[in-house]
Amino acid sequence: MNHGLRIAVLTSIITTALVYVILEWRPLRPEPISTVPVETATPDTTLAAPISPSVTSTPLQHTELSGDELNNVEIYRKYSPGVVNITSTILTYDFFLRPIPESGSGSGVIADAEGNIVTNYHVIEGARQLEVTLWDQSRYEARVVGTDPSNDIAVIQIDAAGQDLVPIPMGSTEGLEVGQKVLAIGNPFGLDGTLTTGIISSLGRSIQATNGRIIEGIVQTDAAINPGNSGGPLLNTRGEVIGINTAIVSPSNAGNVGIGFAVPVETVRRVTNDLITYGRVRRVFMGFSGLDLARLGGLVEALNLGTESGVLIVGIQPGSPADTGGLLGPTRDVRVGNTRIPVGGDVIVEIDGRSVTTVPEVSAILEQHRPGDQITVTVVRDRGRLDVRLTLLEENP
Repeated sequence: MNHGLRIAVLTSIITTALVYVILEWRPLRPEPISTVPVETATPDTTLAAPISPSVTSTPLQHTELSGDELNNVEIYRKYSPGVVNITSTILTYDFFLRPIPESGSGSGVIADAEGNIVTNYHVIEGARQLEVTLWDQSRYEARVVGTDPSNDIAVIQIDAAGQDLVPIPMGSTEGLEVGQKVLAIGNPFGLDGTLTTGIISSLGRSIQATNGRIIEGIVQTDAAINPGNSGGPLLNTRGEVIGINTAIVSPSNAGNVGIGFAVPVETVRRVTNDLITYGRVRRVFMGFSGLDLARLGGLVEALNLGTESGVLIVGIQPGSPADTGGLLGPTRDVRVGNTRIPVGGDVIVEIDGRSVTTVPEVSAILEQHRPGDQITVTVVRDRGRLDVRLTLLEENP
């Protein structure tokens, strides 16, 4: 063996020995760190119970989350399975009047274990077919239980026997404050739910439904309500429904600009109970037709009615609460220029102490009542004020 080969073999042996010493020599190896299993809390599966921002239903891995973030995460985890996607199919017609099916999408809230789902009327309006997608991607055909265009509320139902449905508890708007945190959950795509947060921007708003009726008690929020989120719930920090998201202000269809509206939960609860029980909303009526004095403009002063604002009664239905309660209808017609106006009847100026100036305002107040309720109607008669007590009856279905 030549000199160069002997040096190469010797170098290889020395290198191997050094590697063995480094890897196996005990004094150079650190002792292994023993691991102890960490016991975790059992997840809370009581879905209908209110939750506290400081209590989590499952252990969170991100311990750096703030209390407010934990509240957001827990409400989403606990109640997003109670928000469904609703796909509606309607028929439209092309230029040659050939029917073309088109699909729309919205959200809904599971109301009970029987598969009743609350959503917006405009989400299902005109639908020929409805399909509901749950949180686990299971799909069900739905039927319409009842609709209430006047409050933009509808109830549909699925037959999901054996499915663990997650109803979301109903809360209350009583005690809500402007600036209070709210959360909006939607399911616009039938995939995972979406969550946005914000505050209550205003309370007691009024908006007009598509049929012209006024919806009162609206909750305004800056939580983003985007297309497809209509019909989803607006929640408080306990995870309770305080409203159903129904509309946004969107100039030129620019999307969410931070002005969203939700139908108050009290209206949702009343309408939903009626639709499930009767298939319709039980409404009351007074039985009169009226004319807003504001529409007469400068003619009001010429009529010398004793008031310049209110609702002039121009007709009374025989046997109605207005008739039996003693309200007076017109006694004669007055011609002012080319306008003929029925006069001599009462002018309604208040109902239960609330000022009214238009017929829709009267309807909005009656919307809050049930058959058999009594109301006090304040009228101007012969230039003096008079209180008339009426017992409301159910409007014919």
